[in-house]
Amino acid sequence: MDLHFEELLGKITDFIKSEAKTETVVGEQFELGEFKCVPVIKVGLGFGSGGGEGIEPKKGKGQGMGAGAGMGIEPIGFLVTKDDEISFLETGKAHGLSAAFEKVPDLIEKLVENRRKEKEAEMA
Repeated sequence: MDLHFEELLGKITDFIKSEAKTETVVGEQFELGEFKCVPVIKVGLGFGSGGGEGIEPKKGKGQGMGAGAGMGIEPIGFLVTKDDEISFLETGKAHGLSAAFEKVPDLIEKLVENRRKEKEAEMA
């Protein structure tokens, strides 16, 4: 049985290069009022392969091969900027990208409130 491990490894390496790159992990910037937000995700990859061969003179020859791969993407937070300030807002354990986007208004509201309190403290 010829598994061509070098060819398989090359294809896997090419896949990782094309999918697990900065552009995949750090998403497109979007604006929310005066804030600029960049979603940040975690990418996980897994793969495996195997094969077997058996020869029995009375029953003939048998062989088998298998391979599989999986990829997972999980939102972990947002880089949020306003003027010259930047913060990372963690999303926590979300159940998909939509759950992360649902948290954006609350996170921005907290940022604005903290900023307001800082300005009040500076004026006092």
